[in-house]
Amino acid sequence: MKPIFNLSLYLVLDPDLCGGEQGMVATALAALAAVAGGVTIVQLRAPKWKKRQWVSAAFALKAALDPLNIPLIINDHIDVALLVDAAGVHVGQQDIAPEMARQLIGPNKILGLSTSNAGQMAAVPLDIVDYIGVGPVFATGTKLDASPVIGLEEFALLMQIKSLPAVAIGGIGLGRVAALRAAGADGVAVVSAICGQANPQQAAQALRLEGEISDV
Repeated sequence: MKPIFNLSLYLVLDPDLCGGEQGMVATALAALAAVAGGVTIVQLRAPKWKKRQWVSAAFALKAALDPLNIPLIINDHIDVALLVDAAGVHVGQQDIAPEMARQLIGPNKILGLSTSNAGQMAAVPLDIVDYIGVGPVFATGTKLDASPVIGLEEFALLMQIKSLPAVAIGGIGLGRVAALRAAGADGVAVVSAICGQANPQQAAQALRLEGEISDV
């Protein structure tokens, strides 16, 4: 059975912000603190890491998150996701096609797909993908190969045509969550707004509170 997931506050863990190569345990601890503050789903994304580092960090994160029923999503590396029995995989437009990803991971894991415009959203196979990431909404320094910024107005238009749950990503922090949720986002994905903060729990609480207030 596919895990239940909640996109409200989606933490994308950047190991460089969480302690670098030696920060795998710190990464897991940061995730735990963030979950205590309201994070609902966690993705591991480490583009500079070698595979062995991915595996070590993924096992540590899964051990930390499973008792809390928080899904662990692995970015792109399907072999790592299968090895550690992660809850799912997230792929981008230049990664393996979602149809092939689904074939590899089977029917019982979560599959997310990055999109940045109406054409990409229209091409999403609705019977294969479980949620979409939409962005970057704002400028971001944590993903060097990000697509062009779409802005809040374009994001709101895309939310009107979405056919799957959608999480906003790209340059999101305090002061931007409420507007994104009001525009139709099912959740927000953050990196530096939590990972690398002095107090990840408090940072997550503030973001979650802003999102909840916007839903009232």
